[in-house]
Amino acid sequence: MSDGKLPKLTEIPAFTEYIAQGWDSPARTPDLVPGAAEAAAAHRALLAGALPGRTAVVSAGRAPTRSNDTAYDFRVDSDFSWLTGCAVENAVAVVRDGAATVYLPPPARPGETGFFADAAYGELWVGPSPSLAEWAAALGVEVAPLADYPGPPGDALPAEELGRTLAELRMIKDEWEVAQLRAAVDRTVEGFAAVLAEVPAAVAGGGERWLQGTFDRHARTYGNGPGYASIVGSGAHAPTLHWVRCDGPVREGELLLLDLGVETRSHYTADVTRTFPVSGAFTAVQRQVHDLVERAHRAGMAQVAPGRPFTAFHHAAMEVIARGLDDWGLLPVSVDEALSDAGQHHRRYLICGIGHHLGLDVHDCARSRPEAYHGAEMAPGMVLTVEPGLYFHAHDRTVPPELRGIGVRIEDDLLVTADGAEVLSAALPIDATGLENWTKETSK
Repeated sequence: MSDGKLPKLTEIPAFTEYIAQGWDSPARTPDLVPGAAEAAAAHRALLAGALPGRTAVVSAGRAPTRSNDTAYDFRVDSDFSWLTGCAVENAVAVVRDGAATVYLPPPARPGETGFFADAAYGELWVGPSPSLAEWAAALGVEVAPLADYPGPPGDALPAEELGRTLAELRMIKDEWEVAQLRAAVDRTVEGFAAVLAEVPAAVAGGGERWLQGTFDRHARTYGNGPGYASIVGSGAHAPTLHWVRCDGPVREGELLLLDLGVETRSHYTADVTRTFPVSGAFTAVQRQVHDLVERAHRAGMAQVAPGRPFTAFHHAAMEVIARGLDDWGLLPVSVDEALSDAGQHHRRYLICGIGHHLGLDVHDCARSRPEAYHGAEMAPGMVLTVEPGLYFHAHDRTVPPELRGIGVRIEDDLLVTADGAEVLSAALPIDATGLENWTKETSK
């Protein structure tokens, strides 16, 4: 009589013998983005030049637990990707003087118990997976089993020093990286069009989540997925800087703030924001706010050029915002006092910074030293965002009623060139009339 327990398949010789047989050999070549291995080799050479004779240990990371025995999707650590071109969970890379040994968990194939018993690496669970030899050939580095990893060597760089060094090296993008970012921006612009085409469905009842889902589906189809949690803020939600709940309605007559970015399969992401009129036309007061943000945006972008302080576009945009708010009677002090380090009163309506580095991370190179980030000069190869805005919250009694609940942000991605800057996201209009026309065309 059965005791009700299921038999352990690993303990049944007849089963283990049978399941080991009769399998074809599917293609298992690593599906690398073209140029990724060569770019990683160049990046390792940069690290060797910065820290000759030093040993770096970088982990790919693992997916965090979602609940119980389920996990979120895995996204490789950016430094690991930059140095190896590989995106395998739990992997470790040891890098020294341009050479690397990558320790990977080997797949469990037919004939091994793990083939059917290991949900993490068994091919019956996760599909055909490259062998270590196939990874070595694709990456151009030595690859060894993860079980052989002896732990970090005694001379390994401290994590803080390594992270800071890599962040600063990653500030200047090479040609391959710029191409990845161009693709990310292009796919993002297409994603904006896909979202706007669904605005009528959002108004009919789908709401912000319908639009968020539309973009995320687009990003997953044409890239690795969204590069960060997509922001879809309609009406009174638009002034909330990181409105990622996206659980509100989309109504005619309101503004729709979309902050979106496609992450490519190489893990480089775009970061673009536009604010559209849901009904296709701005009201007078909405246009008033948008026009001021646009002037600040253009002033900021005009300051992006090599040799200028990184903070130049921030100060230029902030001055336009402060003077505009003063013209509207919204500053309790003079413009000069507001712009002083001891003032900053205008920042009540623009609490965030005006831009950041962009690359493998949406806020790229964040572990850099302050003097190498905000204290540095812009240089060719940097990719930056410029993103001024105005955020008048519905419950802010310092602004007149007609402004409450209006939030506007304009964000573009710029490549610093030898003689200025190229706006990678220029295909999206930034002026109010252009946005109205774009809204009408894409919503047909």
